[in-house]
Amino acid sequence: MSLEVRIRKQFGSFTLEVDLEAANETLGFLGASGCGKSLTMRCIAGIETPDEGRIVVNGQVFFDSAQHINLKPQQRKTALLFQNYMLFPNLTVQQNVAAGIGREVPKDERARIVAAELARFSLSGFEQRYPAQLSGGQQQRVALARMLAARPGILMLDEPFSALDAHLKSLLEQNLVSLFDAYEGTILYVSHDIDEAIRFCDRIAVVEAGHILEVDTPDQLVNHPQSEAALKLSGCKNAPQASFAGSHCAWVPKWGVHVQTAEPVPPEVCHLGIRAAYIQRAEGPGVNNYRVRVDRVSDARFDRSVLLGFLDREEGSTTAVSREDDEMKYLHQHLFWRVSKTDAAPGTLPEVGDELWVHLPPDRIYLVTR
Repeated sequence: MSLEVRIRKQFGSFTLEVDLEAANETLGFLGASGCGKSLTMRCIAGIETPDEGRIVVNGQVFFDSAQHINLKPQQRKTALLFQNYMLFPNLTVQQNVAAGIGREVPKDERARIVAAELARFSLSGFEQRYPAQLSGGQQQRVALARMLAARPGILMLDEPFSALDAHLKSLLEQNLVSLFDAYEGTILYVSHDIDEAIRFCDRIAVVEAGHILEVDTPDQLVNHPQSEAALKLSGCKNAPQASFAGSHCAWVPKWGVHVQTAEPVPPEVCHLGIRAAYIQRAEGPGVNNYRVRVDRVSDARFDRSVLLGFLDREEGSTTAVSREDDEMKYLHQHLFWRVSKTDAAPGTLPEVGDELWVHLPPDRIYLVTR
């Protein structure tokens, strides 16, 4: 394994407990802000010190509380790219790229490495410019060139696109393709964007409240999530609490309905999920067909998001909440439905106040136990 991390760190009421291994791969850290993704990277880089545990990169022990080992950041040979790239404003592009190369490297070899990385990222001819004279995309390429020039044992990228608009983000993502193609080793990639993580990562770790809940391939994470956090992070808009009601039946109290499933329902099931785009319009009663009212709609370029309230709630369901009483509880008792505007026939898009039937395909239902 190229990376082994087993650490614990206490920050007031927040506890970080990470146990993971990674090989020569790109491993994504997917989770909400404040869940511990960036803190884990900072512990690996030596910026933060765990209370206990062990960190090993390519066979070198960076940290071991039992053996009292704690290498300084400059001894660890890691490369950590932050959102703002952290370029030295008083150094030229050439000097910035050379900044991470060890002093033991001969001058001629240093120059060769810098020139090679500048060429890789299409920066030849920019050697004598300063960061303030560069565009955002050029600054990012300088930061990536500096990372590779340092010949690090591990690459770590902390949400490098979070502050960019969608168009610029799509262009700059291509710079990362060059980086990942050139680097052989472990890459850790922090993101809260499931699509971004899927594009870049071989595996994805779902992080919540300082803990890794599951690690899996992008395909497994999207199509077979194992936790509520994975359901939500993978873009599933409907993830209400559920309980066992039969071998192929789950009870959803917030919706006030029973849902039939193709997959067997685990006795310990705690949440059910269905993606907004999988919901279908129905003509009337049937298996997993429900009479609903359109309570809200909002339009994007190519689809309409529809908020559906269940009209025939069964006995034992959670008490319905009005929007005026509690906005969040009101939203969570609804079903989110995404309707394609390009596929819909004229005049058929759902409108506020409409009463209609929808169908939840049993083979599209997710069931999670944690």
